[in-house]
Amino acid sequence: MKLTTQAAGKTDVGIVRKNNEDNFGYDTRTGIFVVCDGMGGQAAGEVASKIAVDTVLAYFHQEEKGRGSEVLGREIAEVSDLANALANAVQLANKAIRAASAQDAGHAGMGCTLVAVRVEGNLFSIAHVGDSRIYLIRAGAIQQLTTDHSLVMEQVRRGMITLEEAEHFEMQNVIVRALGSEDSVEPDLADLGLEEGDTLLLCSDGLSRYVKDTAMLELITGKSLEEACDALIEAAKTGGSDDNITCLLIRAVWQSWSGRMFRRRGDNVQSST
Repeated sequence: MKLTTQAAGKTDVGIVRKNNEDNFGYDTRTGIFVVCDGMGGQAAGEVASKIAVDTVLAYFHQEEKGRGSEVLGREIAEVSDLANALANAVQLANKAIRAASAQDAGHAGMGCTLVAVRVEGNLFSIAHVGDSRIYLIRAGAIQQLTTDHSLVMEQVRRGMITLEEAEHFEMQNVIVRALGSEDSVEPDLADLGLEEGDTLLLCSDGLSRYVKDTAMLELITGKSLEEACDALIEAAKTGGSDDNITCLLIRAVWQSWSGRMFRRRGDNVQSST
């Protein structure tokens, strides 16, 4: 028996925006999953988020083929090689966005948030920049694994406002860290154990700001991943989301060594409907 993953994702333009600046991608074979939420005028946000997703996926495809990749930044001793590889992929994505921004005046200042998961056996590592989020659903409970890099959460961390007050903060969408804003970026990293039946949710803030954690748990529990994605996006719309909405679900399951390996490869997805 081997612990493996199944995945499904969906992105939606939402009920207010005219274009979708979110992108997501995954490959269960290499165990990489990523969601990005773009920012920038003249559709530049969707360019930045697509660059980030493409770059992260390509990094791990190259790693799988033994080609290696350019190494950026410093190695972080407190986390695993798996997490350090994620950090390097994020740095490369930041570099690619900065380069594309410099080449096209219409894309100047573009950037994106990022959440990424890399699964290997019964372990997984996470990386995040910005206010997209990762949640873990385990044994009937939901836990947020990331802390937003946002102005409101910075004030919570400093004790200036409470979490309850933060829910009504006027500048919810002001982020303090993003890909593309500086020459280098430092993602938050963590390593965790993966258990059979675990479900991970990666999402943009168009979902997390309008659907409570308890509602997420209820909408995911007992459903197929595809059904849960549909339910989450509909809940965000019903809740009045004024942003693009993206969710990517990963479920850990036992797979027999003698059975046929479940494989599903997801490309970047962009929805205009």
